[in-house]
Amino acid sequence: MPKPSAQVTAADISRMAGVTRATVSNWRRRHEDFPAPAGGTDASPLYDLQAVRAWLRARGHVAAATPAEELRTVLRLHSGDSAATRALPLVLAAARRDKDALTALTELPDADLATRAGGAVAELSGTVPGADAVRYQPGDADLLRALLRCVRDDGGQSALDVLAERELDDSAASGAYQTPEPLSDLMARLLAPATDPYPSRVFDPACGSATTLVAAARLGATHLYGQDVLSVQAQRSAVRLALAAPDADVAVRDGDSLRADAFPGLTVDGVLCAPPYGVRDWGHDELAYDPRWAYGLPPRAESELAWVQHVLHHLEPGALAVLLLPPAPAARPSGRRVRAELLRGGALRAVIALPPGAAAPLHIGLHLWVLQRPEPDGGGGRGSVLFVDTAEEPAGNRRGTGSVDWDRLTGTALTHWRAFAEDPSGFVSVPGTAHAVPVIDLIDDVTDLTPARHVRAAGPAASPADIARQTRELYGRLTESVKSLAASGGHGDWRPAGDQLRSWRTATVSDLTRGAALTLHQTVPAGGRGKRVAELPKEYAGRPVLTGQDVATGTPASGELDTPMSAYAVAEPGDVILPRVLSSYRGVAARVADERDAGHVLGPTLFLLRPDPDRLDPWFLAGFLSAEENISSASTLGTSVRLTPGHLRVPLLPLEEQRRYGEAFRRLHDLRAAARRAAELAAEAVDLTALGLTSGALLPPEAP
Repeated sequence: MPKPSAQVTAADISRMAGVTRATVSNWRRRHEDFPAPAGGTDASPLYDLQAVRAWLRARGHVAAATPAEELRTVLRLHSGDSAATRALPLVLAAARRDKDALTALTELPDADLATRAGGAVAELSGTVPGADAVRYQPGDADLLRALLRCVRDDGGQSALDVLAERELDDSAASGAYQTPEPLSDLMARLLAPATDPYPSRVFDPACGSATTLVAAARLGATHLYGQDVLSVQAQRSAVRLALAAPDADVAVRDGDSLRADAFPGLTVDGVLCAPPYGVRDWGHDELAYDPRWAYGLPPRAESELAWVQHVLHHLEPGALAVLLLPPAPAARPSGRRVRAELLRGGALRAVIALPPGAAAPLHIGLHLWVLQRPEPDGGGGRGSVLFVDTAEEPAGNRRGTGSVDWDRLTGTALTHWRAFAEDPSGFVSVPGTAHAVPVIDLIDDVTDLTPARHVRAAGPAASPADIARQTRELYGRLTESVKSLAASGGHGDWRPAGDQLRSWRTATVSDLTRGAALTLHQTVPAGGRGKRVAELPKEYAGRPVLTGQDVATGTPASGELDTPMSAYAVAEPGDVILPRVLSSYRGVAARVADERDAGHVLGPTLFLLRPDPDRLDPWFLAGFLSAEENISSASTLGTSVRLTPGHLRVPLLPLEEQRRYGEAFRRLHDLRAAARRAAELAAEAVDLTALGLTSGALLPPEAP
């Protein structure tokens, strides 16, 4: 019997055809032969994928789909046969060939293509775990061609992200979650507290999708080791590392790191790890006499403390490790003895609390443990442990579930950790945020390592008079901000466009770039595409850096360059700036650079589009580029949502009409900025007033 076809939504069809959802709705109404719903509901119908593809093909619309979208669509037709897993090694094999060779492969007959693809993958048997067992059949030809075209046109990472959507889901049952890229970057940067060369050899014994190792490679690691209990994760990590760090020595193995360590004699310069947690069957009984338990046998319910000691076992003396852990191991009674021994032995250097939403599960505030293997002649423990609490973000910086001000969080964590690492005894505590606690004060009947317990003991440092003055000033600024918000919301009479939605011809950003209507720029980290450089050029030293958070909040450039780049993008007035990695498919706030941004360097997570002012209005461009449907059709979902700017579409309108739209988008931008300022001031005023009342610095107003 023929295999049943997958089903798609109207939004899926719009991405497949490269049109808006409104266009799909018009097709449904105007064309009697448009496929009838095959499932779903009246409000959210589902359509047979094969029927939709045939209908689009008959009208020439399939060619409008991006290569990534075409690969995504073909994978749906192969659901249930592990197609994405079998295709993983082919991504690397294809990425090592030039575009002409890939084009030639796609033109082969089905049987020849399957044979050639299988031979290419077999060459990777020593690089990608399980590659020698992969086989392709002539029936896989449509999948193979779609993957080769995606690698050829969009790159290997884009194809890898699409495959990940099908095969690698987060699993709350196993405690295995993807580590977001900003968090992986923070973990990697914590390995180098000073200006010393970055650790050369870095290991992740629960490497997952390899985001931590990729982050380490960007910073200078040249020998990368990984292991994961899931074979598909190990395969994906091997492919991703080979794509991201082609000059590095990479070794990735599959298997259970605790029960079957694939690198038993390996010691490295740094370890990054986000191990699975909540696992009771981790090998407690069979590993009872394992030499790794230098700080005590981890209790049966404390698999996290087994990972802590496994990581320490793989470190060179004096080397650091950073682990992402849930909050329970910091305080659970069953782990008190192991925690106490870690403190006595000087193995625990810092615990950093993250806000809920930093990583899945999003409702829990996770912890980063910074560990260090003691030197053989170190003389025992260290004097103190650093606790940092980043969990309390200003309310105005929260932008939905899982949204975190990563620039602020990273700056807070790195600043305090580096200051502590340089001079532990001279560290100056910041009430409510960071505090260095003597080890002797930590070891008690509880040995609680929860940062909030240690950093929130101090009250406000200011006097009651200062608190009262600051409160009055804040409420005054809030009043002015509310007036500005009301004025911003009073502009414009938004008229209907007619009886039906307005439609227009569009062009992609790639088309506009080829036609010289705009140019696309990006800052590229050293080790990515382009040449490698050893030091920061003098012309860029000290320049402010625009970050993703600056663009999202409309604030001035807040970053700085601390590592050399292969290429630098510098903002000019009229440039349109977009993020490269998104928190969701929802529309984003594009930034139109002004005089204040002139000369600032773009961070590597941003794209810069420079329009020809005689052909494109920048505010018009920013408004349409950041529309939700546009972003959705030009993005791929892997461990995060990645924007492909060349696929974004722009209406082709006369310049005068563009300027009318541009003025409207500018007004909306001003309204959003005014609302954000008012919300931030309101939250700050409420927090300061509450602190003043509860600390005894302020008195309630007298009754009228």
